[in-house]
Amino acid sequence: MNGNCKEKPGLVEQKLPLEVLITSLPAPKGGETLIRKFFEPLGYQMEITRHPLDARFPEWGESRYYTLKLTHTLAIKSLLSHLYILISALDYNKHYFVSENDLDKLLKKGEGWLKEHPEKEQIIRRYLINLRSLSRQALDRLNDDEAQEETDDDLIDETGKQTLIKSLNNRRINRIVEKLLESGAKRVLDLGCGEGKLIRQLLTYKQFSEIVGMDVSYNALLRTKERIHFDEMSPKQKERIRLFQGSLTYHDKRLEGFDAATVVEVLEHIDLNRLKAFERVLFEFAKPKTVILTMPNKEYNVMWERLEPDELRHGDHRFEWTRQEFAEWASSTGKIYNYEVEILPIGDEEANIGAPTQMAIFSYKNGNTYGN
Repeated sequence: MNGNCKEKPGLVEQKLPLEVLITSLPAPKGGETLIRKFFEPLGYQMEITRHPLDARFPEWGESRYYTLKLTHTLAIKSLLSHLYILISALDYNKHYFVSENDLDKLLKKGEGWLKEHPEKEQIIRRYLINLRSLSRQALDRLNDDEAQEETDDDLIDETGKQTLIKSLNNRRINRIVEKLLESGAKRVLDLGCGEGKLIRQLLTYKQFSEIVGMDVSYNALLRTKERIHFDEMSPKQKERIRLFQGSLTYHDKRLEGFDAATVVEVLEHIDLNRLKAFERVLFEFAKPKTVILTMPNKEYNVMWERLEPDELRHGDHRFEWTRQEFAEWASSTGKIYNYEVEILPIGDEEANIGAPTQMAIFSYKNGNTYGN
């Protein structure tokens, strides 16, 4: 299952025609339909037979148990990881205390296939016996761990013919800092802080008395601490910094009370069906006086020859918006939550397609001054 074989390492990845017979598989609250939903997307052929409750008394009806025959051509380690997770998710009843250790096992064994499974949310919930907090963490970590870090170098055409300036990220960060300084904000929250590029820049300005970074990835937060040399800071400097793990789509009281919040190249990584949840978390509950949000301009993608028509700029992007779509969303969101909105380009603008990055600055209408 771990993909290790000292004697014959070449067999680890070899795909073999395999057949599995499970003679007593429980599937409460789902039955045959659920079994098929779990296994068919992974390419299995199935034969499913339901057991009677008691063969001597057919009038009692059928039980929740099934005999399942699976056939597929795949590596044994893949087969075992599928069975490890899916049998447990189907069984649903755990005879032990479920903890974060089970969450870690789920993500480790599901690496390489669980994220793309169309029933991943149901698999996770059932595997973790509907423990909401653990299921939420699992989904957030799953989405994050598979994501690649987005850099400006990723956007430069391999042939060198396209000339996106490599300093675009620096220009983006500098523009955000400029607008934060103009706002007068002292307590700043960086949502989806990643590896702390913005936080490192904010630390150089005394105006920002408290700088807080939140990210769904614990590893990203560790890299942020390394980037800003947190362990080498003086005690007074450390008092300005706080980092914590969290999600942008769940109400969190830790996000409240800030002068300003930044969301830098993060929105496009959120599933569209979770966008309303994000809006409420940020604009309704956290409600900072200023919100600065950036995302790619979809129209600019034609500048890269390596991108196919309608291809997203980054592998983990759930969507990208044109300038009009972005402006319409920002304007509508501002009206709902009582914010004025200003749209600005970041990077060199091209005729008819605009700049590579678009920025929205949301200013709460009931006063834009900050307390001491």
